[in-house]
Amino acid sequence: MTSSTPTDLADLDVVDAEELAARRDAVVTAIRDHVARIANELARLQGSDYGRLTLPTSGGEWTIKHEAGEPEFLLFSPSSGADTYVVSTKRAPEPDALATALDDYPNFVAAWNDHVASLSGVLDGVSAAFPDPASTATVVAERDRVLDAIRETCGIVAGEIYRYENDEYGTFATRVDGTRWELKWEAGAVSYLRVGGSGGVYLLSQYEAPAAPDVRELATSFPGFIEAYNDFVDDLESDLERIEIG
Repeated sequence: MTSSTPTDLADLDVVDAEELAARRDAVVTAIRDHVARIANELARLQGSDYGRLTLPTSGGEWTIKHEAGEPEFLLFSPSSGADTYVVSTKRAPEPDALATALDDYPNFVAAWNDHVASLSGVLDGVSAAFPDPASTATVVAERDRVLDAIRETCGIVAGEIYRYENDEYGTFATRVDGTRWELKWEAGAVSYLRVGGSGGVYLLSQYEAPAAPDVRELATSFPGFIEAYNDFVDDLESDLERIEIG
C-alpha cells in the first residue's frame, strides 16, 4: 500500500461551494426584503420600537422580531427538527435548512395576513368621546397652602437649631402621639420633615409633595410637633426663639 504524500493530496479535487453559498445568500436577501414589510407593519400595529410575534403554521411556528420596524430575526421552528434562523444578524442558515423553511414560508405570510384580518373592525363602534377629566387645581392649591405654612414654620425651627448648634447638617426628632417626627436641616434650611420613621411620609422634601389625604391627616398633628420643639427650647434655657402656633 502506497502512503499518501503532500503531492498526492494536492491532486484531490475539492468542490467549490461558492455558487451554492451565493444562491443561498440571494434567497436570504430576498426573504429579508420581503419580511421587512411585515416587520414594518408589525411595528405600526404594536406601536413600539421593539417587538416580536409568533404565528403557527401547518409546518411549525414562525417568530419575527423587529427593532424600529426592521427585522432583527425570522425564526422557523418546524414541527420536527431543529430551529432555523432564516433571517439573522449573526449568521446565514444552512442551505438544506433554508430549503425546508422556504417550503413553509408562504404559510407564514398567509398566517400574518390572517392575523391582521382577525383584527379588522375590532375598534368599530368604540367611541372616542370621553368625559372631561376633573381638574386637581383646587386640591393642589389647598395642599400647597398648607405645606407652605408648614415649611415656613419648619424653616424657623431649622434656623434656630442651626444657630444654636452651629453645624451644617442636623436633625430634630421627637414623638407626637407615639409617632416619630424628624426634621432634617442643612445650613439652616429645611431638607425634609418625615413622619413615621424611615418608611414614613415625607411631609416636606426636596422631591415630590405628599398626597392630599396625608397632608390633611398630618397637618392636624403638626402643632404637637411645634409644641415639642418649644418644650425642647424651654429645656435648653437658652435664647432659642419659641414659636407661637394657632
